Amino acid sequence: MGSESKESVSVSKSQCKRFSGIVTPLVTPATDNGQVDIDGTIRLMETIVTADTHPFLFGTSGEASSISKEEKIWTASHVLPQFIEGATVYMGISSNCFEESIALAKAFADLGAHVAVSTLPSYLSLNPDQMRNYFELLADAIPLPLIIYNIPVTTHMSVPLETVEMLSQHPNIVGLKDSERDLDRLKSASTQYKDRNDFSHLTGWAPQSVNALQWGSDGLVPVTANRVPQRYAELYNAVGRRDTESAIRLQNETNEVSKLFQENRSLGESLAAMKALLSISGICGTAMFPPLTSVTEEELEDLKSRWTEFNAS
Repeated sequence: MGSESKESVSVSKSQCKRFSGIVTPLVTPATDNGQVDIDGTIRLMETIVTADTHPFLFGTSGEASSISKEEKIWTASHVLPQFIEGATVYMGISSNCFEESIALAKAFADLGAHVAVSTLPSYLSLNPDQMRNYFELLADAIPLPLIIYNIPVTTHMSVPLETVEMLSQHPNIVGLKDSERDLDRLKSASTQYKDRNDFSHLTGWAPQSVNALQWGSDGLVPVTANRVPQRYAELYNAVGRRDTESAIRLQNETNEVSKLFQENRSLGESLAAMKALLSISGICGTAMFPPLTSVTEEELEDLKSRWTEFNAS
């Protein structure tokens, strides 16, 4: 993970893998006229990398489906050169158009990105053979290593672990980022891949962070890390040195932050609330990309109050 301090010394086998640690799925700061806010994106990236975590641009949390291919490439051209030396940079290439995913991967590779991440196309339901065929074709066609992204809440499909295992044998498929909320699946996959140096398991179910890491998951991809990246880095390192007491304390703290913006909100509403939390510290504004909408002034004031209470506790 880049830091030389004793706090972040790697002691677990999973921390030796290239794709491991805390991967922060960045929200995408937006301007009021619906464009990517480059300055806000750079400020957010700086907080993520400074906390010894790795940025993941244009994933679900980044409203990727609402941003054009051209603007993604334009954004990457302004942002990536500043950060590719300091962290492992993950780039979302998900699209319902296969050729668009390939074009994004090629452009991001030219700009120095380290790895591509993709969901299944979400418009049509696919059977397991079609899922396997899609990811194999994509992995064959792109110049970046590929991480499979399983997120049934948006694709309305689950990639079976049997299919993941077959895909893990492909030389250009290097990991699974799994956001499915299934405890048996999480334990099975975390355990299965902990000793595979060529394939990483990344957990997208933040409340199960400690369990996943203890079972063998190689890293976490928590949206809450946009606001508290350092706490997740500390949690990861605590599990690595087997300091369970600290790990559980940090799990509880990060869970409380998650509740601030997720509780009683849909996925889209929670992303708007996360941007509102970031706006409190001046990282970015509250603007969203259509079809999502920003929080109301009343919601913003409530979030400010709750954030102050959290920091005072």
